Amino acid sequence: MRHLLVLATLTLNLLAQEPPKPAVPEAKRDAAGTVTLTCATSGTVIRYSVDGSDPGPKGGPYLAPIVLPAGGTVKARAYTEDRKVKSELVEAKFEAVAGAKPLPATLVPCTQDRDWPTYDWAKRHAAVTKIATDRQASLVFIGDSITQMFGGEPHDRGQPGKEVWDKYYGKRSVANLGFGYDYLENTLWRLRHGELDGAKAKVIVMHIGTNNAGKNTPEDIATGVRALLDEIQQRQPQAHVILMAIFPRGSKPDAMRAKVDTTNKLLAQFATPGKVTFLDIGAKFLQPDGTIAREIMGDYLHPTGKGYEIWAEAIEPLVVKLLGEAK
Repeated sequence: MRHLLVLATLTLNLLAQEPPKPAVPEAKRDAAGTVTLTCATSGTVIRYSVDGSDPGPKGGPYLAPIVLPAGGTVKARAYTEDRKVKSELVEAKFEAVAGAKPLPATLVPCTQDRDWPTYDWAKRHAAVTKIATDRQASLVFIGDSITQMFGGEPHDRGQPGKEVWDKYYGKRSVANLGFGYDYLENTLWRLRHGELDGAKAKVIVMHIGTNNAGKNTPEDIATGVRALLDEIQQRQPQAHVILMAIFPRGSKPDAMRAKVDTTNKLLAQFATPGKVTFLDIGAKFLQPDGTIAREIMGDYLHPTGKGYEIWAEAIEPLVVKLLGEAK
């Protein structure tokens, strides 16, 4: 009996032990400024940052070499697949390659996973890339959580706008490339890694930039949006972009609202006849005194079903016209 008790105790101790730490990732950069991360421990996921932060279990997954010609700091850790055990940190600082100019953060493409476990960023990237390709989507939405929560597959988080989405877009060839917590630089990474390539877009509705408002200047936000428009033009040159002004946020006018307004004035300059229509529907979300009602945006940022109805209704005439649908 005593031997059985000892054996059981040893078994429990072994089960309680954490698996060994993964090996520290290695970072190498080539002459063009592209950084490659590797880890000697198989079955791990490398998570990294380019903004100086320590990559935690919600850090961006390393999915492709990091383009960093302007130099910067890459921090990385390897994690077990369950994200519970991590390696020691590697921090690699790189100088700019010859001739490379400094770039704002909005132009340095990188991944993210800040909303995990609500949804897995890498899995969503793979899923929507396949959806856009399989459907050869003629209508594509690009954005952050405001777009993701509108509706459409995959249903990997709450979608208060789902009924509105199904009403307006259920019978259309559509893809939703909205990702919660996305910054402009995350969306830039997605477009540069094939998300839009398989579509046959006639119309692209893009609403992006509100997450950057807390950390970047209006000028840098506009620069990031311009880069996204350029990527769209390169990958879907036949598409017409409906560039949405960033929606108002916060219960009442404040400094953040003013910053968003300044940014929208810069975005308005990107309107291009026949290619880009800038559309500002912000006033439709506001009460006469400038406040936002909870029935329109429950958290003063993300639309409710009623808020999504306002958005869909506002763009529908233009969507019909650009898709060439009969009225």
